[in-house]
Amino acid sequence: MTTPDPGIATDPAITDPAILDVVAEIHDTPQQATLAVAGAGNYALAWLLGVGGASRTVLETRVPYGYRAMTDFLGGYAPEQTVSADTARRMARAAWQRGMLLRENPMPIVGVAGTATIATDRTKRGEHRAYVATWDDDGVCVDSLTLDKGLRERAGEEDVVSRLVIAAIARACGVDAEIDLRLASTERVITESTPHEHPIRRLLSGDVSWVTVHPDGRMAADADPPAALLPGSFNPLHEGHTALADAAATALGVPVAYELAVVNVDKPPLTFDEISRRAAQFNGAGTLVLTSAETFQKKTKLFPGCGFAIGWDTATRLIEPRYYDNSEPAMLTALAEMWAAGCRFAVAGRTDNAGNFRTLANVNLPAGFHPLFTNIPETNFRADVSSTELRKSGLR
Repeated sequence: MTTPDPGIATDPAITDPAILDVVAEIHDTPQQATLAVAGAGNYALAWLLGVGGASRTVLETRVPYGYRAMTDFLGGYAPEQTVSADTARRMARAAWQRGMLLRENPMPIVGVAGTATIATDRTKRGEHRAYVATWDDDGVCVDSLTLDKGLRERAGEEDVVSRLVIAAIARACGVDAEIDLRLASTERVITESTPHEHPIRRLLSGDVSWVTVHPDGRMAADADPPAALLPGSFNPLHEGHTALADAAATALGVPVAYELAVVNVDKPPLTFDEISRRAAQFNGAGTLVLTSAETFQKKTKLFPGCGFAIGWDTATRLIEPRYYDNSEPAMLTALAEMWAAGCRFAVAGRTDNAGNFRTLANVNLPAGFHPLFTNIPETNFRADVSSTELRKSGLR
């Protein structure tokens, strides 16, 4: 480690060739990154974008400098301290979520964040410190550094923090690089790595928005959103569900996955063990998406543009004001928002309590909302099977 001259400012346009070599190696990895820095780390953005191949790595950069900008970036969360390990961790998670939303291919995503307080045009009472975090599919890693206050001018501290950002990205991308952070003998970086919990536990804690369970049992958090979903409790999964998924795929023109909401309006949330049990039914049967969206308003906000396969009875409830605080205007507003989100509903017929087969034609749709719904003809699907009856018979 070398002690920098505090009187020399670092120009990001005149960069250490070793840094540029590391950036080139980063661009050669499959990882794609979304970056957010506040307070310092801006040179790192210039270095990343200044080396050929940046478009292979960088999806987006953000600089949420103001407190309101930071709160907005964190999805409405207002941090007690904008410069802290916790804020860096939350920023990295938000960056990762943005990356998952913005990616155009299944490349691995790294959320990168830096938050710092460094020398400025006024004397600061507190320490000059920085926190840099990376978030990926495996876990989160946070680097913490307290700078020797007064040793450098602002540009020198900016250089150190930016080098720390590049080093963190290199580590997350699997690039074996020794980067001179230009630390003084009194400074050291403290690194804390934390692997993610089980994806289902992350969903239950609110850490992720949805979990995709592939037919081979693999789970992915906040993966590519589904094109269409068949919501249900799947207790148990039966041939009526699989037949409806096939019929809905034909009606909607896209593949249909299954969706299990782990929370319910009228029942306690499902436990980890119960979710795991129900998810295991889909091994080899289809893709399951686990969410915390217990209403269609939440589902359509979570997955704009998604199609939904529902039964006649669900379609009836969807337009009943009593499910919207007994307000018809609220119901109409909700339907309009679902439509505006690009969502649509494929409705299958079902037998009512009196034994009559009911279809979309029996649903008293509000005027003007007919295009939001598509009928699945009885000739394409009819399955008079009940999960309740199957549970009573002991078939779970």
